[in-house]
Amino acid sequence: MISVELIGIQVDPISGAAAVVLREHDAPNRLLPIMVGQADASSIAIAASGNRVPRPMTHDLMASLVDALDGHLDAVEVTELHDGAFLANLTLSGPAGQRRIDTRPSDAIALAVRLQAPLFVSEAVLDEAGAVPIDEHETDQPGLDAAIDAEVDQFRAFLDELDPVDFIDTTATETTAVDATSDDAPVDDAAGADEPADETSDDAPVDDTRGDADPTPDDHG
Repeated sequence: MISVELIGIQVDPISGAAAVVLREHDAPNRLLPIMVGQADASSIAIAASGNRVPRPMTHDLMASLVDALDGHLDAVEVTELHDGAFLANLTLSGPAGQRRIDTRPSDAIALAVRLQAPLFVSEAVLDEAGAVPIDEHETDQPGLDAAIDAEVDQFRAFLDELDPVDFIDTTATETTAVDATSDDAPVDDAAGADEPADETSDDAPVDDTRGDADPTPDDHG
């Protein structure tokens, strides 16, 4: 497994499609974009910025459960790219020992930023879907490093200015699913859905983009 870090979240202003961008720690510093749902992108960005929403989101609840059960999130691993969908694992340890849990990358990353867990991607996934950042004006390694650092600084500045109220549509209970027929980057696995994906289908699994609805007026808890 290769160590990576979250360096950005990109949202298409027209379609609303979102992608998280992971970067390999060591040279050649390959970038890995993963398409996720809008709600998951919001959840990841809010946690990465250190902001909080008035009521806990689903990923906040997941992190609280890990802590309450004396668990520890040891690592998040993006393990495979299967039929256009990324697969991931959570490695958890606790009183009952260590467990590996199958999950969507978006949920895994959202939990990792809340619990300060390390992120890893398999070498096979990076070989297949990773891209080396290239600046047409910078072909030497120091120049590439400077360009990458500038992108990371820009993302961190965005997180510093992030207002959760602006990032989350408080009137929405559901977000629009990403078009599975798009030629964009591979999508997040839909392992979190209630029904398993039909393996005989010609369509690649898409990310489950059901968002975290804000509490209704009846939610007093």
